[in-house]
Amino acid sequence: MKKRLLLIALAASLSLPLSAATYDDLIAAAKNGDAAAISALVQKGASVDTTDIDGNTLLMLAARDGHEALVDYLIGQKAKLTARNAAGDTALRLAAFMGRQKVVEKLLAAGAPVNNPGWTPLAYAAFAGHDDIVRLLLKAGADINAPSENGMTPLIAAARNGHEAVVDLLLSRKADPNRQLESGETALDLATKNSNTDIANRLRKAGGKSGQSVTIKVR
Repeated sequence: MKKRLLLIALAASLSLPLSAATYDDLIAAAKNGDAAAISALVQKGASVDTTDIDGNTLLMLAARDGHEALVDYLIGQKAKLTARNAAGDTALRLAAFMGRQKVVEKLLAAGAPVNNPGWTPLAYAAFAGHDDIVRLLLKAGADINAPSENGMTPLIAAARNGHEAVVDLLLSRKADPNRQLESGETALDLATKNSNTDIANRLRKAGGKSGQSVTIKVR
């Protein structure tokens, strides 16, 4: 029933009716990176901004799975770069998290916003330890201290997960080591909690402190 209602809503937004079979073909082609199949369906009236049951657009699916040719096609067809799925993810956030560097480059060149409320593409890349993508996003103007809803910054995310190269990069770009989560914990606290000793030492050298001794919290 849920899928049927979704298909009805999707069909209403397209220039031509979209059958269940066409919808399934469209989503399957996006997951497989089949740009030719997507192009044929779009020429028949399918929307480049069609979403799956979780709100993932065709561009999100292509970006997540690293289908560069399909990403190029969808960008050329003016697919929405700012669309979000049910979890709040954009195509750029998904590409950053999955380490799809070429896709990140294409999305940035197309004008995908590098900063957004909540988890940013930079925080996703830092959380997953993709230092090359972190570097790209910083060059594109990513806010190095942008916090998520619970205060998670890129530095805290990298320190938590033991990504030394990312921590070093962020500290070299003057990331604030004393930002706090809602819990009051800092990057140093999470590095220590997760036995990331070398990172904890780096944070201390950069002026990082435990949340118990920090008075300024992330807003």
